[in-house]
Formats: sequence, C-alpha cells, structure tokens
Amino acid sequence: MVSVICLGIAVLDEIFAVREIPTRPGKYFASDYRSIGGGPASTAAVAAVAMGARTALWARVGEDRTGEQIVAELAGFGVDVGHIRRLPGGRSGLSAVVVDASGDRLTINFADPALDADPAWLPLAGVKEADAVLCDCRWPAGAEVVLRQARQDGRIALLDGDTTPDTAVKVLAPLASHVAFSQGGLQQFSGATEPEAGLRMARERISGWLCVTLGPDGCMVLEDGVIRHIPAFPVEAVDTTGAGDVFHGALAVALAEGRDAMAAVQFASAAAALKCMRFGGRAGIPGRMEVDGFLARRLSAR
Repeated sequence: MVSVICLGIAVLDEIFAVREIPTRPGKYFASDYRSIGGGPASTAAVAAVAMGARTALWARVGEDRTGEQIVAELAGFGVDVGHIRRLPGGRSGLSAVVVDASGDRLTINFADPALDADPAWLPLAGVKEADAVLCDCRWPAGAEVVLRQARQDGRIALLDGDTTPDTAVKVLAPLASHVAFSQGGLQQFSGATEPEAGLRMARERISGWLCVTLGPDGCMVLEDGVIRHIPAFPVEAVDTTGAGDVFHGALAVALAEGRDAMAAVQFASAAAALKCMRFGGRAGIPGRMEVDGFLARRLSAR
C-alpha cells in the first residue's frame, strides 16, 4: 500500500442542484441538496483513500462547529486527520455550490484570511515516510515547505496548479516534481491562453513533469519535450463538483505506484469521469475496483 500526504484547504460544501445556474438576482429553488466536505486537498485525500492509499491530510480549520463536521467526516472516510490543526477564533472554510442540469457548477468559497498560515507546526519528518505528497495552492506557506521537503527527501512532490486569488501558483509550481495545472491555473502561471503554448512556456521555469487538465477535452502531458493529448472518457455528467480534486488524488496514487505518465493520467481520468456521473461532490467518489474495471472496459473499446 502506498502512502500519500495531502496538504491544503478543507471546507464544507453546501451543494444545490438547479436546472440552470442563475444569472440575475432573485429567489431560486433546488431539486436536490447535499452538505458534504470539499476543498482541493481534502477531497483529493478522500479520493486517494478510495484508490487504496494510506492517506493523511495536513490542513487548518477553525475551532467551530463547521470545523468539527469537516474533520469528523474526513475521519469517517478513512483519512488520517491527526495533523489537521484547529485554530481558536478562526472560521472554517465554506462553499456554496450550484450545479445545473448538465453537471456544470458555480462555486462561491469563503476562506478565513485570519487562519494562522505559519507552517512551523507541520511534522515535516513524516514526509520521508510517504511515497508522494500532493499540495493545493490555497495554503501557500504550508505547500512551500512540504514541496521543498519532498524534493529533498526524493519523494513525488505533486502540485494541484489551480487558479488562485493571488500569485501562489507562480511561486509553488517551480518547487514541485510534478505539476497538474487546471486550464485557468496554467493561464495564470504562463500568461498564454492556449494550453499547448502555456505548457511550453511553463517548461522554461519548471523542470518537473507537467500536464494540464481540460475537462471533457481530456489532458495534455508534456514529457521529454513532447506534448501528448490524452482524451477524457466520455460520460453523462451529473455533477462535476470535485472532479478535478479526485483527478489529483488518483494521480498522486498512480504516480506513487510507479505508473508512467500515460497510465497515471488515464487512471486519474477514469476516477474523475466516474465521479462526474454522481451528484453530491465527494459523495460520488468511486472505489478502486470500480475505477480499475471502468478503465479496462473503456481502454479495450478504444
């Protein structure tokens, strides 16, 4: 069994299903609802557990009832929550998520800027015991020290290079051994609007393995100077909430298991595709046997 450490944000998602995402003020009515944990690193941690990895989450929440709910749920999924710090006076993160009939979503997130960002308490000696670390960009100070430690210890140091409200992705990406950008994150990092151009521009500053996820258009991987397009697995999407996070968690596990770039991305894409078929954010994360079976069937059909 491989071991993964995830570091970043942990929030509570309030997910509402509607026919169309509202575009103007007014009162709207949901056809379904789910309250469940969310956040890139924390959902990736749940996905990594589901893929069979021993997984810990290093994160911060407020010392409030929302924080209690977040931590208890993660523990229920099998995530090691021993290093989630409860900060007195802080408010835990919360997101309102609206999902339309095609599975697309609108997310409004609150992250308390008063949560102590000092990473000095992190148990960095534990990094050498992990096969891979996965960091999101939402706690930059923590991600920086963990990525540096992972590189020093010769471990896989994977960054979820998503869009941020600051310059974190620009600082963190060069520290990672592997960077999986979202399309928006790559544009923010490189300034290029085209993914292929963005990857080549990112290569000028990043020495590690690079890819960019393109939603239903699949993924582009830059390896040994060659860009390869890996198609997504077509599915009927019900809820895309957390799909990218599931991709990153499954990717971390696949890389830790020693899969090559093509195989790792295909495995992660299969996990994300299955998640999209179910409503409720991380409640739709598939198990390892389901992913392996789905992947085998879809690859044999290509």
